[in-house]
Amino acid sequence: MVWLTQTSMCLAQKVLLVGKLRILHRLERLRTFKFIRDPNAFELMADETRRRVIYLLRAKEMTVSQLAAELQKSPQAIYHHIRKLLDSALVEVAREERVDHFIETYYRASAEVFEFIHGEGGSEKYGEQRTREALQALKQLGIEARVDDEIISRLMKISKQMNELALTADMEEKIQQLEGIDFIGKKHVADYTNLLTMSDKQFEEWLNFERTRRNLLKSAVSGPMQVQAQNPKRN
Repeated sequence: MVWLTQTSMCLAQKVLLVGKLRILHRLERLRTFKFIRDPNAFELMADETRRRVIYLLRAKEMTVSQLAAELQKSPQAIYHHIRKLLDSALVEVAREERVDHFIETYYRASAEVFEFIHGEGGSEKYGEQRTREALQALKQLGIEARVDDEIISRLMKISKQMNELALTADMEEKIQQLEGIDFIGKKHVADYTNLLTMSDKQFEEWLNFERTRRNLLKSAVSGPMQVQAQNPKRN
């Protein structure tokens, strides 16, 4: 009995250890940060259901049926979204498990955080939607901003011009592959590298774009004195 008990405990510990190793292995393979330049990916993320799928798959691996139950959609509809996300490398197959006579496929997001770059062929429709949502969200902070097509178009144009001064895709990829540093750290590295690699002329252009964007936003805000009152220490 003692031998059986010890053997059972040993096997249980091994199973638990293997389970932990598998989990750690999956987490290690999940990239922290990923740059997205594919125009198709912009279009895909304009859909709310696909954004929710990405959100869920960042937290844990899930099957199509699990996603369908969570989002209250049909499995067929979810599978359609998954196929598109797979094609754009926003989602990947994490593992497969046999259940009776069927193979269950588990999916996960291909990174914890996606950085969408608008500068080179990014979807204008997606960029416009995200810009509009950001302006509308200012109201929750007590800032009444005018949200119209002209403001959005001008902000998009400035963002595109600023992105043209951003890092090259090769440098972004190198930063993405840095080890021992998390997403926030990589963002800092990218910002510092961008500032260091800019020429003086490019830096002045970047500052001018920032001034133009700030002035444009201020012109879109009604009651600017109310915004200043919330931050009395700022000039």
